[in-house]
Amino acid sequence: MFHVARRRILAVLTAATFVVLPLEAGRAAYPDQLIKIIVTFPPGGSADTVIRALEPLVTAELKQSLVIENRAGAGGNIGMAAVAQARPDGYTLGVAPAGALTVNPHLNSSMPFDPKDLAPITLLAEIFFFLLVASANVPAHNAAETIALAKAKPGALSIGHGGNSTAMHLTAALFTQKAGISMELVPYRGTAPAAVDVLAGHVPFAVLDIPASRQLILEGKLNAVGVSSARRLASLPDVPTLAESGIAGFESVGWFGLVAPSGTPADIVARLNDAFVKALKDPVVAEKIRTLGAEPAPTSPEQFGRFIQSESTKWGKLISEAGIKAN
Repeated sequence: MFHVARRRILAVLTAATFVVLPLEAGRAAYPDQLIKIIVTFPPGGSADTVIRALEPLVTAELKQSLVIENRAGAGGNIGMAAVAQARPDGYTLGVAPAGALTVNPHLNSSMPFDPKDLAPITLLAEIFFFLLVASANVPAHNAAETIALAKAKPGALSIGHGGNSTAMHLTAALFTQKAGISMELVPYRGTAPAAVDVLAGHVPFAVLDIPASRQLILEGKLNAVGVSSARRLASLPDVPTLAESGIAGFESVGWFGLVAPSGTPADIVARLNDAFVKALKDPVVAEKIRTLGAEPAPTSPEQFGRFIQSESTKWGKLISEAGIKAN
């Protein structure tokens, strides 16, 4: 009787093992399906270009394809809300812009998502340079001429930018605040459409990133007023910084990083971090990112989380002191 009972117990334990092991093996097999990455700006911008440069290496590392979906609007809120509401299984990720995580919460009384609903994976790139540009037919080739023109026509001129709450929006707002001028700030759904309108003269000025503006400046189709960073752009060395042009202490830079829905298992976050960090450190990819006027910025998930918090504190203080509004 004892031997029969013992055999039955062993049979039950063996059956349980067969139930548990496939589940564990399934978890260990991540990723076993396509991974969707939501980019919160239209095709052609810095975030889109960077993630597409990383895609082949990450695909090879994970042995799984990435599907890139551009979901623009509301300064990144629309795309980030979709990520925050997705199943936390590692198959929906997002390229988060600085504004959506660290600016929008300070500008909007209600948000479609809470930044806490997103799990940081890694910072991807820091964009050190934005350019304030003018249409070719506008008589402004530097900050002094721009300020003089705005003071001569208070409230009559406008600056286009890549969307409410984006780093470009804050750059434009910071410029008008520090220069002591009144200009309308006009939001667009990304830098590419803003570039089209300033090129056509529909808006006299715009704050653009490097991919959307550099070639147009070199061809003489746009006037470069100034660079937003503390140092000049190597590929446009003759364009002064706005700080050099008389707006003391002016500096505004942007960044974007990779996030997942909060609750994504730690081992999946670590797997994704490892794959994207390796891709960011690849010399060919790193050089391609630098040609965009950006710098690869791989971090651990913990480092990225702390960085988000510090940026949120900084921009929240500025928004409060400058009285910046979302619209």
